[in-house]
Amino acid sequence: MEHEEQAIFRRHAGDASLLAGGAAAILLQLADPRVAAGVAAHSDFVNRPFDRLLGTLDYLYAVGFGAPELAERMARRVDERHRPVHGRAVAGGARYSAFDPDAQRWVAATITAMTLQLHERLAGPLPHAEADLIVRRLGALGGRLQATSAGWPDTRAQFETWWAERLAQLEVGDDARRIARALLEARALPLGARLLMPPVRLMTVALLPDPVRRGYGLSSAPRVLAAGAAWLRVVGVARRVLPRGIRELPLRQALRRAALATEYAEPRGR
Repeated sequence: MEHEEQAIFRRHAGDASLLAGGAAAILLQLADPRVAAGVAAHSDFVNRPFDRLLGTLDYLYAVGFGAPELAERMARRVDERHRPVHGRAVAGGARYSAFDPDAQRWVAATITAMTLQLHERLAGPLPHAEADLIVRRLGALGGRLQATSAGWPDTRAQFETWWAERLAQLEVGDDARRIARALLEARALPLGARLLMPPVRLMTVALLPDPVRRGYGLSSAPRVLAAGAAWLRVVGVARRVLPRGIRELPLRQALRRAALATEYAEPRGR
């Protein structure tokens, strides 16, 4: 049963087409002021945005698809990097911490929401049982760190109710807008990656909820949303025609990177 569930999860969540929602997931994460403050104060995201994208991807794939030993090593590595990430956003402001279970749960939720939305926009409706499986499995992203299963939905229906409540609490602040601008302008990326950003920006706008788009000052003009939807249809066609081996190439590369990084970081004799 476990093997069958893992195969279903890999077929849905391991597909490279879901990377089309990566920037949208990051903007949703930053719309939580705790996440934005931690990223602004303790990372070089503005100058090295690709590093965060790769780091998130490697952790997601290592925990979701790697062997138990790799998942455990990756969780320890992330914990070590998170250890100094705590403080206040501004003097007298709310505290933030990378070890905050609720903030970790929010990051996992943005990836879950994008996975569900993108799968249905690119490949059609998900059976209820498979959508529920995706929700449960992606909850493990935070569960491998400090966020326990407490408060995490068991089904897609429960997740969507919880998600709607959380969206209403978001507040896109100055830190989030500054980091989002750097991400979408992509000035720090190599030239080849920058050439991909116009369609990425359009797809990101199309995938974000309207209040979040407004918070970031992004356009909700019908022509912009239509252009983003058109690019998503292009990704959907690519998903249908490309062999699964090619669509899972980023997954395999991420697992290799995670294995090398965590093996090198492990103390000898452990």
